[in-house]
Amino acid sequence: MWVWPLGGGFPAAAASRLTGGQVPTTEPNTNLIDVIIEDHRAVDGVFAELETGSASAERRSQLAEHAIAELVRHSVAEEQFMYPAIRERLTNGDEIADHEIEEHSQAERVMKDLQGREPTDPKFDQLLRELIKDVRHHVEEEEWDILPRLRAACAADELHDLGDKVLRAKQIAPTRPHPAAPDRLPANLILDPGAGLIDKIRDGLSHRSV
Repeated sequence: MWVWPLGGGFPAAAASRLTGGQVPTTEPNTNLIDVIIEDHRAVDGVFAELETGSASAERRSQLAEHAIAELVRHSVAEEQFMYPAIRERLTNGDEIADHEIEEHSQAERVMKDLQGREPTDPKFDQLLRELIKDVRHHVEEEEWDILPRLRAACAADELHDLGDKVLRAKQIAPTRPHPAAPDRLPANLILDPGAGLIDKIRDGLSHRSV
């Protein structure tokens, strides 16, 4: 199991605002805000190592595949549980959620193109830079605007319930991008467990670990 270093790409001040200035700990926490931020930091740790350019080609390939897997799980979980809460709780919630889902779709199109490419492929670095830029923009929107508003609009027990659902959804979410999959409930809930199962079977057959 890899332990990813924290990257510097996401604004620390945003996380401080969202956590009340507390330094995140390793204690399990199902609060939705903390769950989402922890995912953001984990992926940015992978991006940070990729950006150093010092890793071997094999390591860069592993890092890219791991980032893709984690981003897909994260996106699916957000779309299943966080975005419906945004639609219900926030002013202009439908507009916000639709915008965020479109950003997910754009990132998944890039991931689909990046996945399977070797680091020696001329397009690998180009696609990786595009993905990192897209994801960091998306994260900044969430951490500076959406997550603070959602925390203010939801009761603490609701945030913990949503965080728990996000964590559980990630266990069965797809590990590969599915840009054409429906984003809205209930079709997403029906398709994603199957897609996750298929992808895990494929990973096992190819002796790959993500």
